[in-house]
Amino acid sequence: MGHSKVLEAAENNIAEGIIDRFRTIVGTDYVMVDATRMEDYGHDKTEDYFFMPDVVVKPRSAEEISELLKICHVNKIPVTPRGAGTGLSGGALPVKNGLVISMERFNKILNIDELNLQATVEPGVITEIFQNAVKEKGLFYPPDPASRGSCFLGGNLANNSGGPKAVKYGVTRDYVINMEVVLPTGEIIWTAANVLKNSTGYNLTQLMCGSEGTLGIITKIVFKLRGFPQKNVLMMIPFATNEEAARAVPAIFVAGITPSGMEFFEKEAAAKTFEYCEKVLNSPVTTKLTEGMEAYLLCELDGNDEELLMRDAERVMNVVEKFQSGEVLFAESAAQKEELWKIRKNISPAVNWYTLTKSDDVVVPRANLPKLITGIKEIGKRYNFNTVCFGHLGDGNLHVNILKETISDHDWETKIPEGIGEIFKLTVSLGGTLSGEHGIGISKRPYMPIAVSEVNLNLMRGIKKVFDPNGILNPGKIF
Repeated sequence: MGHSKVLEAAENNIAEGIIDRFRTIVGTDYVMVDATRMEDYGHDKTEDYFFMPDVVVKPRSAEEISELLKICHVNKIPVTPRGAGTGLSGGALPVKNGLVISMERFNKILNIDELNLQATVEPGVITEIFQNAVKEKGLFYPPDPASRGSCFLGGNLANNSGGPKAVKYGVTRDYVINMEVVLPTGEIIWTAANVLKNSTGYNLTQLMCGSEGTLGIITKIVFKLRGFPQKNVLMMIPFATNEEAARAVPAIFVAGITPSGMEFFEKEAAAKTFEYCEKVLNSPVTTKLTEGMEAYLLCELDGNDEELLMRDAERVMNVVEKFQSGEVLFAESAAQKEELWKIRKNISPAVNWYTLTKSDDVVVPRANLPKLITGIKEIGKRYNFNTVCFGHLGDGNLHVNILKETISDHDWETKIPEGIGEIFKLTVSLGGTLSGEHGIGISKRPYMPIAVSEVNLNLMRGIKKVFDPNGILNPGKIF
């Protein structure tokens, strides 16, 4: 893979004797030291960042990881845990070189407990494969990040991923009740118990969820599940402006409707996606967008009672009529629903195919979305960059892709980050924060003081020190 920008930290070569000990622990076949094989582990989906690890190891058990971490703890070797590499904040990049522990062999669904509505899985299971496995038993695991066809459940936990269904059903953290974790010092713990209520000490499960691989390496996860909703209705609603679409969103909730999806994209996002689907996926989109409209909401309602769903759909129509909206497209068939979701799902890859981007996912209280969208466009004008906006407006989470296009490399590295800082300041002034689901990693780390006080940051640093006294695990991330 070619990278226009290669970022390398100072070399931290690991002694051959230590690499031999790694081989003894996991087997020679699962230790990689040659650059060609390791290159894939030096980047993720964040811009064009690249850091070469010194060694990549693929363990198969918590005990193997424990032995690896004990060696690294004593020898102060940096360790980066890695899932599928679909992250958008550089959270799984070995910025200090050292050891990458790839979780790809932890790919088993260990148990689906239908009576207790729980499942025990390993962190290297692909999210969609897990969703399909529980669906076969009539059960539902709702968190559905856009990369669910390739991302790992462990990475979803590390970043507390959300997705379109989060607006009704919540994010990853709302479904995890217990996990097995290997600490940076090598101890193996369970964070809680497999129960739905737990008031027994600090909540280590929730502390691990969203910690971006800085506190421990997750080796087993116990999720709670729901019954699978049998029916859904999907509408695409066009609006004259981005702001009108954003204004309609809280009004739908005020009317007492909780959609299972409330997704937004602007016309520019759809145009790039149509081109990408045709030229790259060889799968053209046949749905036509309403002429003269600038923004679109995909509103999905789900449940088990068709009549109730149709009544709610009518109530949505009555609400959006009060805004500058166009004719609502009702998806008539499963194929048409799939096509509408295809537009939304492919926006991110389409925009990144078109040009290099800086991707941010800011989040504000729903009612402040119109001011956020207007402000982002104004900042773009001031700093001379174009943006493509889309995302989960139902929970106030807007994805902002800043397009490189013809911007010089110098401005991209110096001027554009200032503009991003302005977007974050605007977000915080509107009661929001830096990330709804992508995490902080390295890409948002410089901006943390905009949203998080020094007192809070010091508490986080203190927690990190307790878990990881030598600072070996996923160093250089978050703060």
